[in-house]
Amino acid sequence: METLYVLAVTTGMRQGEILGLGWEDVDLELGTVRVRGTQTLARGGPRLTEPKTRASRRSMRLTASAVEALGRHRERQEKEAAAIGHGWNEKGLVFRTRRGTPIRRDNLHAKSWKPLLRRAGLPDVRFHDLRHACATLLLTKGVHPKIVSEMLGHSSIAITLDTHSHVIPGLGDVAAEALEDALGEDPDTDGVDRRTPSDR
Repeated sequence: METLYVLAVTTGMRQGEILGLGWEDVDLELGTVRVRGTQTLARGGPRLTEPKTRASRRSMRLTASAVEALGRHRERQEKEAAAIGHGWNEKGLVFRTRRGTPIRRDNLHAKSWKPLLRRAGLPDVRFHDLRHACATLLLTKGVHPKIVSEMLGHSSIAITLDTHSHVIPGLGDVAAEALEDALGEDPDTDGVDRRTPSDR
């Protein structure tokens, strides 16, 4: 599951999007991944459905660490497929069970995510918080909110800002400093620009 968690943190993809990802959606040479569907739980088990919104259908650049993790993951999967034979992982899923069947979202949560948190001594957070972590990291590094919004598949940049901006300390200071710089104010004074017209 290492690669699954690497992808969650570095792309901000939703849990259902990751579990519904097929190898045909991954281009390791170009370093890109496409989101074209999402896994939902139906009465008959997991099934792939269309994204809820147009914005959810998107393409993203992968980090170098994500490309490396996916490459190692595919090599392991190909060895398993060769050992088991025909019919294993016939849907071409990037993430599947040892039998080659889709991973249920509830099983991922109960059998992998929660035990992993306990072993690592981490707080009991949601898998979805990896998505929030990705957005927060990007915003604190100065990535434009519009880019972050498109990467997360939000239907509006307002959703991105409403959800994440309040958890980022210092954004208010950055805004104030930007205005001071734009208006030619000296932050060490009371904010009044006392330069003469000729100085400006």
